[in-house]
Amino acid sequence: MTLDITFQAGDPLAESADALIIGVVTSDRDLDLTLCGDRINEQLAGELARLASEAHFVGSVDSTLVVPTLGKTSARRVVLTGIGSIDRLDANAVRRAWGAAASAARRAGAATAVSAVPPSGANLTGDQALQAAAEGVELALYRFTKHHGMVRGEGDSDKQLRSVRFVGEGNNGHPNQALQQASLYARATTLARDLVNEPASVLTPATMAERAQQVANDNGLECEVLDDGQLAEMGAGALVAVGQGSKNKPCLIRLRYRPNAGPAGTPSSGDTPQNTERLIGLVGKCITFDTGGYSIKTYDGMLNMKGDMAGGAAVLGAMSVLRDLDCPYRVDATICAAENMISGDAFRPGDVLTALNGVTIEVLSTDAEGRLVLADGLVDAARRGATELIDLATLTGAAVVALGDETSALFASDDRLANELLTASTTAGESTWRLPLTESMNSRIKGNIADIKNTGGRAGGAIIGALVLQHFTQGLPWAHFDIAGPALTTKSGPLGPKGASGVGVRTLLTYLMA
Repeated sequence: MTLDITFQAGDPLAESADALIIGVVTSDRDLDLTLCGDRINEQLAGELARLASEAHFVGSVDSTLVVPTLGKTSARRVVLTGIGSIDRLDANAVRRAWGAAASAARRAGAATAVSAVPPSGANLTGDQALQAAAEGVELALYRFTKHHGMVRGEGDSDKQLRSVRFVGEGNNGHPNQALQQASLYARATTLARDLVNEPASVLTPATMAERAQQVANDNGLECEVLDDGQLAEMGAGALVAVGQGSKNKPCLIRLRYRPNAGPAGTPSSGDTPQNTERLIGLVGKCITFDTGGYSIKTYDGMLNMKGDMAGGAAVLGAMSVLRDLDCPYRVDATICAAENMISGDAFRPGDVLTALNGVTIEVLSTDAEGRLVLADGLVDAARRGATELIDLATLTGAAVVALGDETSALFASDDRLANELLTASTTAGESTWRLPLTESMNSRIKGNIADIKNTGGRAGGAIIGALVLQHFTQGLPWAHFDIAGPALTTKSGPLGPKGASGVGVRTLLTYLMA
């Protein structure tokens, strides 16, 4: 099903639709319906305000109220959606509000919706608000139905909201451009979600490579896939070891994006000397299933391990829209794909592995495998000319213990890079908190019979994981996102159903397009 999101100038109250979406701000009054809401309230003889009061709806973020209009207005029902205080309005409040509204309209049976344009604020332009609202709508309506059979898992899975028209007066910005960017951000996130939601029996390292090749073909990227034999020959001993216990052999996926050329082959307007010198290397952990290896996981710990490739999925999702966004920077992606299984060929605790840069790693836990595949991926990205490195990985349960399941941990060797990524994550509405690279803790991963160990105990486990990775960043400015918490959600929210969230995609795109 294709969702059609458009903008037109005019009066939203004059448009016919199954639902009319109106943003409501909190205020000192019982309810602030805004001008558009007040007009609807008059048409309904004050019933809208009375019903809102009875339902204790006051416009808080994520709250909605659906009111049938019984033929008294052009829309069959009104969907009030809370955006919080106008003084604190930001893109994420708008994104969540319109996501919640779209879900409410869908549950009520609406196939078409008209929306009053979202309000702007002191720190939010009209275009930014419109983009955020459209993103919220698309993200909220996402469903992964590929494997649905005769019996649907959700009672409302057949209901579809097919179109949303944003209608308002003026908008002095570029509304169609804002909607186009929203569509691309949502499309990239959807790709990542689809990949993470796939069963591990479907999405193997080889399948991930095929998906990456298709993305490259469709979006003007270069793609190269190195198989396990090529990896062994080049010295990527860590990645090879993690995947050697599975019949689905590991691979390294390389993607290359270069900005569009201008007329007669000249550089594009974004291809300034600074941009041509800058090469951003994205690296994604892509363990398509993780048993833990011989350091085997518990039953509960293994249930969601098809999602241990969310970092690689986020990287591929972001790469898939760089051409359409006309990203001004050169970007290389490295996706480290393997399946961590148990067999007579699997690597063991006590083994010593040699990574691509010659650093030797003593394996204490085969369940600390993500840092091993990333070790070779980071070195490979650096050797290909990256001037900065950003990796994403569902790396540690310790990050979830520290920050919960809605916030990613960020580690960085460079303050400029960290600050810009934190700003991007805030704009994208993806909660991120920076944790320290505590240098003194390096003593805990000093190897006994090798250069380093792949783990250093439970205390500070997220920091330990990041410190292991830092040995393979080749001295470049580097940032590491531990997305173990928010990569998979356990309940539906205003921006989508439970399951894969696609976290990291919009942060990367916001950073790359800043």
